[in-house]
Amino acid sequence: MKKVLLVIAMVAAGFTANAQEEKAKGGFAKQDLYISGTVGYNTVDEADAYTFSPSVGYFVSDNIALELGLTIGGSDTGATETNAFGVNLGANYFFTPENDFSFILGAGLSYVSEGSEVAGVEQADRNTFGIAIAPGINYFVSESIALRASVGALSYASSKVDVDGAESVNSFGLNLNLSTIQFGLTYKF
Repeated sequence: MKKVLLVIAMVAAGFTANAQEEKAKGGFAKQDLYISGTVGYNTVDEADAYTFSPSVGYFVSDNIALELGLTIGGSDTGATETNAFGVNLGANYFFTPENDFSFILGAGLSYVSEGSEVAGVEQADRNTFGIAIAPGINYFVSESIALRASVGALSYASSKVDVDGAESVNSFGLNLNLSTIQFGLTYKF
């Protein structure tokens, strides 16, 4: 009986040794380069808004990627039309970059300039500087393509209308509302 149990144990150990761990489809490593982007569109009644935010990232270590990006956006309520353009600089910490799925914690600085027209009359530009920390996820669906999502942020912004004597408007916020979720696509070279 002992010999039978020993043979069963050896066979089971052999099967366990031969079982291969599933290989990740994708993942990141130090010196990887990628492009990423998010697109957003929202409409409420007669008001439409859109955003497009392409970026390029580079892994400076196994877990940390630096990103440089643009923000292009606008809105139209019928009476008011707004257009925005900005630049972003940030860093993302990937908790498990070598895996298909990874949580991300991102921090970034931004500058956005907005121009608007009310009833066809051009208004003063608004310039905004901001800093934010936001959680997110990254999931590789193939070796080079990943889906990305982020939700909410802890943020600070200082905004000023480009008019003599205008005062800055400062805001600080924590928002984890699902209405702020952003979806994006990443391509790793």
